[in-house]
Amino acid sequence: MKLNQIMKQAQALQEKFREQLETINVEASAGGGMVSVQMNGNKTVTAVKIDPEVVDKDDVDMLQDLVTAAVNEAARKVDEEAQGQLGNITGGLPPGLM
Repeated sequence: MKLNQIMKQAQALQEKFREQLETINVEASAGGGMVSVQMNGNKTVTAVKIDPEVVDKDDVDMLQDLVTAAVNEAARKVDEEAQGQLGNITGGLPPGLM
C-alpha cells in the first residue's frame, strides 16, 4: 500500500474510534454502592450519587476516599471498554500500526 492510503485508513479508524468513545457510558461504585459515579467515554463525570448515610461531617475523609475510589473505578472501566472498542475497530491491523 502507498503511504498516503495507509494514512487515510489510519485517520478513518481514528475518527471511528472517537465516535465509539462517545457511545461509552459506565457506572462504578464504592463502599458497597454508597457512592456511585457515571462517566462517559471522554472520562467526563456525568453524575455522582451519594447515599445520605455516608455523609458525616466528622468523617469527611471517608467520603472523599469513596468518591475517589468510584471515580478511579469508572475511569478504569472506560479504559477497558475503549480497548475493547479499539480492538473491534482495528480488527486485523498489524500490531504497532495504530
